[in-house]
Amino acid sequence: MTSPIRLYNTLARAKQPLRTGLPDRVTMYVCGPTVYNYAHIGNARPAVVFDVLARLLRHHYPQVVYARNFTDVDDKINAAATAEGVPIGTITARYIDAYHADMRSLGVLTPDLEPRVTEHIPAIIDLIQTLVARGHAYVEQGHVLFHVPSWHAYGRLSGHRPQDMIAGARVEVAPYKRDPLDFVLWKPSTPDLPGWNSPWGRGRPGWHIECSAMIGQHLGTTIDIHGGGQDLIFPHHENEIAQGTCAHGTLYCRTWVHNSFVTVEGQKMSKSLGNVLLVRDLLTQAPGEAIRLALLTTHYRHPLDWNARRLASARHTLTRFYRSLEKVEHLAGAPDAAPDSEVLAALDNDLNVPGALARLHGLVAELDDASSDAQRAPIKSRLQASARLLGLLQQTPAVALETSHASASVQILPSLDLARIEALVTERMQARQQRDFARADALRKRLAEIGILVQDTPQGSTWTVAEEVTA
Repeated sequence: MTSPIRLYNTLARAKQPLRTGLPDRVTMYVCGPTVYNYAHIGNARPAVVFDVLARLLRHHYPQVVYARNFTDVDDKINAAATAEGVPIGTITARYIDAYHADMRSLGVLTPDLEPRVTEHIPAIIDLIQTLVARGHAYVEQGHVLFHVPSWHAYGRLSGHRPQDMIAGARVEVAPYKRDPLDFVLWKPSTPDLPGWNSPWGRGRPGWHIECSAMIGQHLGTTIDIHGGGQDLIFPHHENEIAQGTCAHGTLYCRTWVHNSFVTVEGQKMSKSLGNVLLVRDLLTQAPGEAIRLALLTTHYRHPLDWNARRLASARHTLTRFYRSLEKVEHLAGAPDAAPDSEVLAALDNDLNVPGALARLHGLVAELDDASSDAQRAPIKSRLQASARLLGLLQQTPAVALETSHASASVQILPSLDLARIEALVTERMQARQQRDFARADALRKRLAEIGILVQDTPQGSTWTVAEEVTA
């Protein structure tokens, strides 16, 4: 059976129909956070993106097993614990709780499984022993390392050919390595560092082996989807493929899905620039649903620039949607209503959320234009069922509008006629679909005159409020 879902597979460098090991079951693993600090907006993007993908998978498949891990042993965690004079478990428990709270605020559903590295040390040791026994890993100076030249396909995911990687430029060079690209599977721990007994002495796992071991224990030797941020393609996911394939002799993952980066006002987030935006701080400025929507307005494979205009636009849109729903609150929605076919088609096409959002605007316009409750009721049901796939519009209008008003650090702009803006955007989108580009350009100009900037992407059109309007 061919899946209705097509996803861009990083390994194939193309969109492909989703392939699964079983026709009615999907397994998905996403690399989660290393818990030594609070989640920032860059951490939130994959959580939201893969939450939408999990919702879509559950719409199509009877069984979905979604795992997102916590890395709870790491040198940064060790440093934080040492600085506070507490065990690493104190640090990780604090930030796991904070991460859960922040993601709940963004409407991110809890995955089916949330494995933690420290709970999988025996599985990690077993996997390393298998790699050593098969000749893909070796022991040197208390370390166990994966020998990259033993895997002929190394570099296919990232496109980095081993012979082109300059030793020391992209990888750590150490005297105990047989090859500069070899990476650590197990490393010794000094008495002051966390460690576990192993055949190679007291130590702790390397980063890459952890995910492979957790996947093998919970999801099997071959998974359907592996997700994460673009920054993980190399070396983390490249190394995962090498480990998993060499240990089991089977395909490691069928489809690799990666979300792109988040910048802030056009700049990369960094502590030195002081522009690392924590989710918990943003939640004092806007409701979690607005932050979620702002994260979804750019296609997941495109870079997303976070700025006040984007967040303001998300708030405007939600206010507009909830005001329309408020007018029909007396109408009972159908709990088993099907999502709109255009919304579903957009999401099935490589998670085209901007396209799905454009259709939500159209549904809201249809709801407003309907002339009777008999017409409004099915539109309302279809709108809410469609929005549910995106994790949106699931609050009562009264609660949503009150929450938005209460967190008014980013002002809703009453001077803007949101209904008019959205009608013009929808009209322009229809003109583009009809290839009436002169009309589309004229509508873009009209929108610009009232302070609305429209951005066109292959996945659809989005609009933001111009900076001078929000000032």
